[in-house]
Amino acid sequence: MKTQKIVQEIMEAVRKEGDRAVRRYTLKFDKMRLRSFEVTPKEIREAYKRIDPEVLAALRKAKANIASFARLQKAQYQNFEETRGGVTYGQRVVPIERVGVYIPGGRYPLPSTSLMCIVPAKLAGVSEIIACSPKASLETIVAADLAGADRIFRIGGIQAIAAMAYGTKQVPRADKIVGPGNAYVAAAKQYAAGLGLCGIDLPAGPSEVFIIADAKANPAYIAADLLAQLEHDPDAKATLVSPSQKLLDAARQSLEAQMKNLTTRDIIRLSLGKSVWKRVRSLDAAVEYANEIAPEHLEIQVENPDALIPQLTSYGSLFIGGEAAEVFGDYCSGPNHVLPTGGAARFTGGLSVGSYLKLLTYQKLTPEGVRKLAPVAATLARAEGLDAHRNAAEIRMK
Repeated sequence: MKTQKIVQEIMEAVRKEGDRAVRRYTLKFDKMRLRSFEVTPKEIREAYKRIDPEVLAALRKAKANIASFARLQKAQYQNFEETRGGVTYGQRVVPIERVGVYIPGGRYPLPSTSLMCIVPAKLAGVSEIIACSPKASLETIVAADLAGADRIFRIGGIQAIAAMAYGTKQVPRADKIVGPGNAYVAAAKQYAAGLGLCGIDLPAGPSEVFIIADAKANPAYIAADLLAQLEHDPDAKATLVSPSQKLLDAARQSLEAQMKNLTTRDIIRLSLGKSVWKRVRSLDAAVEYANEIAPEHLEIQVENPDALIPQLTSYGSLFIGGEAAEVFGDYCSGPNHVLPTGGAARFTGGLSVGSYLKLLTYQKLTPEGVRKLAPVAATLARAEGLDAHRNAAEIRMK
């Protein structure tokens, strides 16, 4: 309730005061006194000069992989038209006009989110892409520009979502807002969507990984992947299930050993207390448990993964085999890392090219088509008691 109250207060302030409220809350939460929110072309050019060349090269490679995957996705969305007996029906695939992308910049700046959210939008044909990120790090600015953002703003939190949802003098109104964030950002997106101000991508909460492993799995790999997830946030969730108690014990020992050398170990210790280590009677039982949880990231590190894949039905993204670390999906393999959490994978998938496209249907009738359809429509209208509907169908038969 506290989160909802704060979200409503800031959203309403931005609606009434526009940029003045955005400026006030940016000073309060990000300790930044801003007159102009937008990153200028000169600042973008400077960012390219100052960024670590190795990081820039990695961003370019990751962008190429994400774009390659997105192009394959886009090929599945096609226009079509068919005519049968005087009735023509069809579908147009049209991109959303303006998309707002939220790029987290709190505990860790996430330039990879720039690539994941903006590259598919660009390939979908979105006319204008705006990006908002608190404090907008050097890497985030370069990644957003490299991915194809048209405008970049150094604002974050609820006030950034409100600015994109309502529109202000400096920040244009978005038709859809995408991208992960903390609980306040997620609540602000849902608030804006609930008011009908814009669309949003998907429910987002603390990040999750679920690993199914057998006795042949590499405990060091498993431990490393659990640690990588646990360092995200004190509320991150990690689950390891296996029929092998020996594997569970070995993974725990490896995790403790690896954690000692990590700079993020304090955060990991907090989230580790919420992790689940579970022995199950069989791999089939592990699959059943995974489908019930519907995790954001699902890894299957087993000797014969192909036997399990057809049974797995609810997950954000699947990582097959010991070599397919979840970290590759986070950064550069190609599939999107903006994924459903909190069990939402039971009913939705992750961010994709399709998230930026509208499927617009149409129909056209000849007199022959009217003769075929009007009696059907009139009959159903009478059954529903909608007499004007009946009339609209029958008047075309005279």
